[in-house]
Amino acid sequence: MTIVEDIFPPQHVAIIMDGNNRFAKKRDLPKGEGHRQGKLVLDPVVEHCRKVGVRALTVFAFSSENWNRPQAEVDLLMWLLEQAILEQIPRMIEFEIALRFIGDQTRLPPHLKTLVSDTERKTAHFNKMTLTIAVGYGGQWDIADSARKIAQDAIDGKILVKDINAELFSQYVCLGDLPPVDLLIRTGGDYRISNFLLWQLAYAELYFSKVLWPEFSIEELNNAFKVFAERERRFGKTSEQIQQDKIEN
Repeated sequence: MTIVEDIFPPQHVAIIMDGNNRFAKKRDLPKGEGHRQGKLVLDPVVEHCRKVGVRALTVFAFSSENWNRPQAEVDLLMWLLEQAILEQIPRMIEFEIALRFIGDQTRLPPHLKTLVSDTERKTAHFNKMTLTIAVGYGGQWDIADSARKIAQDAIDGKILVKDINAELFSQYVCLGDLPPVDLLIRTGGDYRISNFLLWQLAYAELYFSKVLWPEFSIEELNNAFKVFAERERRFGKTSEQIQQDKIEN
């Protein structure tokens, strides 16, 4: 296994866990088995991210568009989510990781909404790492919801319209209290971000892997970290300015 402890890791990693259904079809497995296998991959990824110093890991489990999938698949995904949460609670306590959820939860089953809320409360005080699971989430929903909250705060006199800018807006979107996303990993071979963290990915490095999520390994994760470490992040500056900043700091 490739070791990356000597590489400065991204502080915030986001993952689109794609390819579960294709994994099952490729192996003639029953429908839903790809999702079951994919659920098993997350644990070692979380542990490795914590080990190398990643401060926040955000994974795309269920998009707002996924509600349009066949009801049997939606029901299975909700059940798998419930099982994953129940399994993760003792792990979060062991590794001192805060577990959070983002997305529109209005369509979640009542018992699942309660479980989500209780889990966030039980792990909120941990600070070794934050694991965020996006459920019923869409980047456009996130931005629209944030705009609605800003508008309401302006109406209520909590903020002034003239003070609304990108910095203020960033405080309203999901994950606004976490470091900006440094690295987005998408598995499965597709080259798109699928309405995930549209605001938060503004300056993220993108890594597209052909590996299907149930086959995603720590070696492939380390490769993504290596590629990230080799990229020059300029944030609008020139390469010369970046080099000068490194010298001065």
